[in-house]
Amino acid sequence: MKSNLIMLCLLGLAGILNAQEGRVHQSSTYKYEAVYRDLPFDMPRVEAPIFPDRKVNLADFGAIGNGEELCTSAFAKAIDALAEKGGGHLIVPAGVWFTGPIVLKSNIDLHLEKGAIILFSPDVDLYPLVETVFEGLDTRRCQSPISGRNLENVAITGEGAIDGNGHYWRPLKREKVTESVWKQTVARGGVYKRPTYWFPYPQTLKGDTISNMNVPQNLQTEEEWQSVRHFLRPVMVSLIECRNVWLQGVIFQNSPAWNLHPLMCENVLVEEVQVRNPNYAQNGDGLDLESCKNALIVNSTFDVGDDGICLKSGKDEDGRRRGRVCENVVVDGCTVFKGHGGFVVGSEMSGGVRNVSVSNCQFLGTDVGLRFKSKRGRGGVVENIWIRNISMMDIPTEPITFNLYYGGKSAVEVLESGETVPAKVEPMPVDETTPCFRNIHVKNLVCAGARRALFFNGIPEMPIDGIILEDIDITSKLGAEFIYSKNINMKNMNIRNTEGEKIVTRYCEGIE
Repeated sequence: MKSNLIMLCLLGLAGILNAQEGRVHQSSTYKYEAVYRDLPFDMPRVEAPIFPDRKVNLADFGAIGNGEELCTSAFAKAIDALAEKGGGHLIVPAGVWFTGPIVLKSNIDLHLEKGAIILFSPDVDLYPLVETVFEGLDTRRCQSPISGRNLENVAITGEGAIDGNGHYWRPLKREKVTESVWKQTVARGGVYKRPTYWFPYPQTLKGDTISNMNVPQNLQTEEEWQSVRHFLRPVMVSLIECRNVWLQGVIFQNSPAWNLHPLMCENVLVEEVQVRNPNYAQNGDGLDLESCKNALIVNSTFDVGDDGICLKSGKDEDGRRRGRVCENVVVDGCTVFKGHGGFVVGSEMSGGVRNVSVSNCQFLGTDVGLRFKSKRGRGGVVENIWIRNISMMDIPTEPITFNLYYGGKSAVEVLESGETVPAKVEPMPVDETTPCFRNIHVKNLVCAGARRALFFNGIPEMPIDGIILEDIDITSKLGAEFIYSKNINMKNMNIRNTEGEKIVTRYCEGIE
């Protein structure tokens, strides 16, 4: 009887422990359970892909990590060797691995160990022209330093750094840098568009003169394209039509153009990365998530020369024809330092953006905190955006901006140029080219220091519509300004401006 009792007690204790273990296991099965809690829309959990337990070391394929020996062939051989066996982890050990473009394949994790630096060669001849998308348009650019197309299960992970040597590609404006940086840069040679605007190659300047928003116009022959090749700066990481994308832990810096560009991808996880560009880097965006579905961007830091975290979906006719919405995106726990915008939608949004949650982020000195931008001709609907628990400080323009007259300049550049807000604008017919921003919710936002509290600048035929601003506290020089906006609901809005009226409205209705 006594032994039976002991056995029952042991069984009971085991049951309790198993139940506890089960609960622990269950709660730890998904890392970002809290992020998904109370999402205002349904979306599947975004999880990291699983790779075969197989490793190869880059050094075993003839690579020398001294920062001088070109390792392009070694990267290709290592990736091919892994792919032939079904995939796995390509280990990049400590060292400086100087290379041309790296082309990833399915089921490959490019893993950088601590102390590993992948440094891309600035030799333009190593980067052939490829068909791609840039600024939302179908075009050609130089091949990206890291690229992959139509892949499944692809990752860049680890504790190392990837440097694009972008300063050899980018033009430079004198007013953006210190005198020492200017002198050091122009000492390389190059040409000038004007005394204060330097280009690294004559071909770069030629490309600039025939381009609209960085995309060359009316090039027909291969010879014409090659004549402006140096102008066609690539994004550093280009992943197109990929499924199960994972970027984790790595430092991405000094890109020729945008840093990270997942395009038409599904199940994208970006976690704990650092993205860095000099604050004077033209087109130096941090992350441009374009026409992607089901994405999670968490606990990452951006300090760049343009927009920090930006959602896009193609531009104008190309974007509308592609018809790929950027949808089901969660951004949580991210920090943006210098940049044109902390969290941004547009201006390439012709395919639409919907079902987005941004929470628990901080923007420290970005030109704009929350930046929404487009213009007539884009088309596309941006809707169901939910933003909460945002902290900002030292914002040179506005914590929240809607600009439906975007022309390529940053908000600070517009301010410095002296451009004024358009007077009354004549409405145009509503059609597929009419951009639409509606049903956007912002809750629990604090901004300590801004020039103007809010600036909503819509278009008369499609006003900015259905914006809820709740529990907002802003310290600013000027108050809020609403133009061609309607159904703006402000709850517990505290604007502490030192000059002018608290709220100015023009051509608006339903401002509460």
